[in-house]
Order: sequence, then C-alpha cells, then structure tokens
Amino acid sequence: MPILTPEAPAVPAVPRARNSRLKDLYAEIQRRNPGESEFHQAVHEVLVSLAPVLERHPEFAEPGLIERLTEPERQIIFRVPWQDDSGTTHVNRGFRVEFNSALGPYKGGLRFHPSVDLGVVKFLGFEQIFKNALTGLGIGGGKGGSDFAPRGRSDAEVMRFCQSFMTELHRHLGEHTDVPAGDIGVGGREIGYLFGQYRRITNRWESGVLTGKGTAWGGSAVRTQATGYGNVLFAARMLEARGTSFEGSRVSVSGSGNVALHSIAKARELGAQVITASDSGGYVLDEKGIDLPLLQQIKETERGRISDYAQRRGAAARYVPNGSVWDVPVDVALPSATQNELDATAAVTLVRNGVRAVSEGANMPATPEAVRMLHQAGVAFGPGKAANAGGVAVSALEMRQNAGRETWPFAEVEKRLADLMHGIHDTCAGTAEAYGSPGNYALGANIAGFERVTAAMLAQGVV
Repeated sequence: MPILTPEAPAVPAVPRARNSRLKDLYAEIQRRNPGESEFHQAVHEVLVSLAPVLERHPEFAEPGLIERLTEPERQIIFRVPWQDDSGTTHVNRGFRVEFNSALGPYKGGLRFHPSVDLGVVKFLGFEQIFKNALTGLGIGGGKGGSDFAPRGRSDAEVMRFCQSFMTELHRHLGEHTDVPAGDIGVGGREIGYLFGQYRRITNRWESGVLTGKGTAWGGSAVRTQATGYGNVLFAARMLEARGTSFEGSRVSVSGSGNVALHSIAKARELGAQVITASDSGGYVLDEKGIDLPLLQQIKETERGRISDYAQRRGAAARYVPNGSVWDVPVDVALPSATQNELDATAAVTLVRNGVRAVSEGANMPATPEAVRMLHQAGVAFGPGKAANAGGVAVSALEMRQNAGRETWPFAEVEKRLADLMHGIHDTCAGTAEAYGSPGNYALGANIAGFERVTAAMLAQGVV
C-alpha cells in the first residue's frame, strides 16, 4: 500500500523530508508486523494525515515518538481450553493488545469471531487510541478477543469458554489498568459470564473492570444502544452542517447486530426510512421500512438469520442472497457490520445513485480506495474512529457511574451521549478546517486524536 500518494485526501504542502520519514516509518512497520494487513491499513490511514502536523508542531517529530505510538505497550496471547456439551475439549486462542495508556486505562472491546487474529486485534486497538482520545474522557486504547465462534453454541458452552478466557485474562485487568467491553460476538450474555468469573477469581466486586454490564448489576443505561445511536447522531451533525437532515431520507444499514439495530432505531426516530439490513448470507430490502421489532425478535431473541426476516415479513421484503447492500439507491449509508465491507466498487455505486453521506458504524468498514472516492465525489464521510465512538463514550460514563456507585437515568445518559457526539463532530470539523481541508472528517479525526495522545506522551517522558 503506497503512502502519501497524489490520490490521498488533500493536505497542505509539506517539506519532502517529512513525507520521507513517514514513508520510511511505514515500511518499517510493515517489516516488523508481517502479514497483518488490517493493522497496516489502520496505521497507513493515520500516517497519511501527519505530515502537516509535524510541520506545524516540530515537537511531535521528536525521534521515536510516532514509533512508540504505533507499537503496542503490551501484546498478550494465550490459549483458551474449554469443553463442549459432549465433553470434547477445544483450544482457541485469546488476545489482548494494550496499545496506549497515555490518556488513561486501556479501554476497548473483546471480539469473539473466527476471523480474530493478532493483526485484527492490533488494528482495532490502534483505532481505539484515537477514538478514545476524541471523546476527551481520559481513556487509553486497547482491544482483545478470540477466534472462538459463539454462533451455534449453547449457553453452557459459551459460559465455559468465557470462564476459561477470563481465568487467564483477569491478571491483566483492573478498573485503573485495563477495562474491556463487548464487540462482535460479545454481548450481554458473554459480559455476564466474564464478569462472574472475574469476581469469582479475584473475590472483589470491582464493577468498573468491565463495561456493557446489565443495568441491574452495574451497567449503564444507553450502553446497548450507544454505538448505533452515536453513529446516527454524528451523521445527523454532518448533514446539518450541509443544510439538510435525516428527515425523509432513504437510509441503508449493513449488518443486523447490535450496532445495526440501534442505528436503524435512531435513524427512524430522526425521520428516516431505513430500508436494508444484512448478514453474512445476504441482505434484505424492505421498501416500506425495516420492521424493527420483528428484526430484533429474530436477531436478538431467536439468533436467526436475515433470510428469516424476509420470510416472515412477506411481500414487503425482498431477500437478496450474496448481494451487496450498497447496490440499493439511498441518501445516507451506514456501514455497521465489519471491516472493509464497503469497497471501491460499492463506493462508485453509492455515488452514482446519489448518496449524500456515509458514516461508519463499524470499525474501518470502508476501504482506503472507497474513502478516497467518496471524498472526491464530495460525499460527507464520517470515519469510524469518530462516528462510532458513542459505544466507548458511554462505557466511560459507565465507569464514572461505577466509581461513584451511581445510576443515571436513560434520558441523562442519552443527552450526554448526544453532547459527546456533537463535540466529536465539531472537533473533527474544526481540526480539518484548521489544517486547510474543510469537511475532511477523516483528516480531522486523525489529527485531533494524534495531537491529544502525543501531547500526553511527550509530557510523560520516554516510557
């Protein structure tokens, strides 16, 4: 992947030496981290933004500073043995990458999915540094997970896996050290089993050590909804900056998990007609608007497939197996499934069909080529490290409630979430404008996050 190419988002002219140093650094990161393509992509996305920052702030060009930022403080890999209901023993691999703690304890979710490997976890952890910095809530960046697949497993099997996973991971956690949450494959059920095992091993009720807990035992209102709600709130702010809104808009959402479901809910609340949802098998097009209670019943209670929704919805919905949800003409697109799901071909189709805004509910769902095409077409683009920061923001609010033994009402947390997302939007927009690229939220997010983290790193010395 080339760095600082002419096709990259426009930034002010900078001396050749700055670009050369960043190119050399990226080549060294590729050499030291072979085969970790997602991590390379995430680092590249940030490095292409930094040359003008280093020109304006020479202190950030201090030798070794960016190198420290791109190298995790700690990488933990461990085996996770567990038994299924028939007594057969399985061995999965567990990961926790504690990437950067300059702004606070490591904070980031756990992902249970067969695609999880060290490169995926490092990409997610690196993104988390900047995402958490943008919230302004004093949390560092980390991520973890396992190649375990919860789908199709019984509750008892999931419990035994979670208990084995936490038996190893617990020694690295603490409310002032490292605070995981959920991600793909890790919802309320898994968080409950993980927390129970942590409490059993440590003999402590340390509620702030995990977020995403049930509201009856230390969780926060709005945490379940936060990532999806936050993404829509960020997108609404982008639309508002362009003199429009969600009202009357056709919206496509990819995925049908937690983020997708609550993106659909919030977009509908703001007056949009959401007409798609998807899973790994295909997508459904419902021109009357997604029946959210039916979709939630199928996905959350029954753990079914998107094809089941189409069958039960009847003539109103059309199921397209193995199709691209981005083929559907819409005003706003909310990719909310997984990384690199929206490629250059999909971006061209969206632009051709008149899309006005794309906002990332998932982590890095748009490829670099897709982002470049959206920018060139003048489409408002909300990068995941800013647009989907609502989840970790409410996790930090959950930590704050746990520290004070408080429980805030839903309306209060929702208002705080809205204020945080509006603040993140305005920070990204203001930073992009200050660096000569108004409307380039990706550039603004990268630079604002970088400045906050590296300023803290400089103040704390070489550690």
